[in-house]
Amino acid sequence: MDTASSTQALFSFLAECPNSYFAVQQMARRLDDAGFTPLSEGDHWSLSPGDRCYVTRNGSSIIAFSLPRRNGARHAFPFAGFQILATHCDSPTFRIKPNAELVIENRYVRLNIEKYGGMLCSTWFDRPLSVAGRLLVRTADSGIRPVLVRLDRDLLVIPSLCIHFDRGANEGRAINVQRDMLPLFSAAPDVKLMDVVAAQAGVSPEDVVDCDLFLYNRMPGTVFGARNEFIAAGRLDDMQCAFASLQGFLSSEPGASCAVHCVFDNEEVGSLSKQGAASTFLRDVLRRICLSMDLTEEDYLRLLARSYMVSADNAQALHPNFSDKSDPGHRPLLNGGIVLKYAANQKYATDGLSGALFRMLCDRCGIPYQLFANRSDIPGGSTLGNLSSAQVPVLTADVGLPQLAMHSSWETAGAEDTQSLISAAQELFSTSLYCDENGAFSFQTNF
Repeated sequence: MDTASSTQALFSFLAECPNSYFAVQQMARRLDDAGFTPLSEGDHWSLSPGDRCYVTRNGSSIIAFSLPRRNGARHAFPFAGFQILATHCDSPTFRIKPNAELVIENRYVRLNIEKYGGMLCSTWFDRPLSVAGRLLVRTADSGIRPVLVRLDRDLLVIPSLCIHFDRGANEGRAINVQRDMLPLFSAAPDVKLMDVVAAQAGVSPEDVVDCDLFLYNRMPGTVFGARNEFIAAGRLDDMQCAFASLQGFLSSEPGASCAVHCVFDNEEVGSLSKQGAASTFLRDVLRRICLSMDLTEEDYLRLLARSYMVSADNAQALHPNFSDKSDPGHRPLLNGGIVLKYAANQKYATDGLSGALFRMLCDRCGIPYQLFANRSDIPGGSTLGNLSSAQVPVLTADVGLPQLAMHSSWETAGAEDTQSLISAAQELFSTSLYCDENGAFSFQTNF
C-alpha cells in the first residue's frame, strides 16, 4: 500500500468502527474473508500446524493467530515462540446511562451520560454525534442475544454556552460533565432513546433487557496540509494502530513462530476488565494454543522465553504551539515514523533489550522510527504493554504512532506513519526471535 491507499483504508475502517464492539466485528469479518476460523472460549480446541484462527471475548476484544506450517530444524516444538502485536480498540467517549432521558421545560430532551476515559471534554461541543453499541435482546426461548446497533445519522449535539452568557469562556472555565455536557436529543418529551435504537436494530423495545451504548463523533476522516501531509479523524488513538496491526497480520506469512494479532478493550479506563490488557485473555489463548497441540505447561513457559511482543498505542508528538511540553531530547514529529517509548517508572515496558530488538526490526526494512520519553517533571500516561507483560512475561517494547490532540474527539496524525506501522507489523509477524548459545538475540525469518 502507498500512503494515499493506506490513509483511505484507515478512514474506511474508522467509519465502520464507532466503538470497540464494531471494531471487533469488522476485524472478525476481514479475518473470515481471509480464511481464518473462529474459535469459542467455551469449546474444545484442536489445532495443527498451519491453522489460522481467531477468538473474541465480550465481543469487544479479539486475538487472531497464525501457526507456521512447519517448525525449523532447531526446534523441538511445533513452533518457535510467539510474535505478538498488541493494541486496543476503545477510545475516550461518553457512555449513556440507563433511564437516559432528562426533560427540561417539558420541551428539551437531553441524554444523561458519563465519561468513559480521560477525554478532552471541550472538543465534544458543537459536533454532530450519534449513538452506537450493543443491545441485549430477549429471545423466544427466554435467552439473551447481543445485537449491535449504530444510528448512522446525525442525532445529537452538545451545544456550547454562548459567549454572552459566559464572558470568561475564553479565559478558562472548568467543565462540569453532569451540567454542561448533556447532549440535546429531541424537542418531543415523549420520545424515548430506546424506541429509536430498537427500531434501528429491528427489535422490539420491550425485548431489550439491557444495553451498552456510547456516543461517537460522526465527522469523517480528512487529509489536510499544504502537501496533504496530515490526517485528522476521531478515534485515531488507538484504532490507527489496531488497523495497522491487522493489515500487517493479514499480509504476512509466519516464519517459525506463531504470529499473534491482539486487540484489547478498556485500555482508556485502566484495562482492569475481563477483556482488558490486565486480564488473562492473552495468557489464556496462548496457553490453549500450546495445550491443544499436546504441549505441557513447561513447554508453554519455555516458548514464552523465546517470544517477543510489541505494544502499539499512539504517542504524543511535539506540539507546534506547546513545544515546551515535550522533553528537550525526545520530540517526536508527525510523519517521523514509529515512536519507541521509554519510561523509568515502567509505564512503558520498553527496556534496552526490547528496544534494541525493535530498532533492529525497523532498520532491516528501512522503517523510520523515533524515540520518546516524558519530561522528567511531567507525569506521562500509561498503556497496555506493562499490563500485558505482567500476565504474559515476554520481552516487550512499547511503541506508537505520533499524534496531536490525543484524547480529543478529533485527533491529528501524519499521513505517512500508518504505512510505517503496517510495514513493521508485517515484518514482526514474519519473523522469529532467536537466542544463540552466547545469549545474543536476533530476529530471523527462516530457521
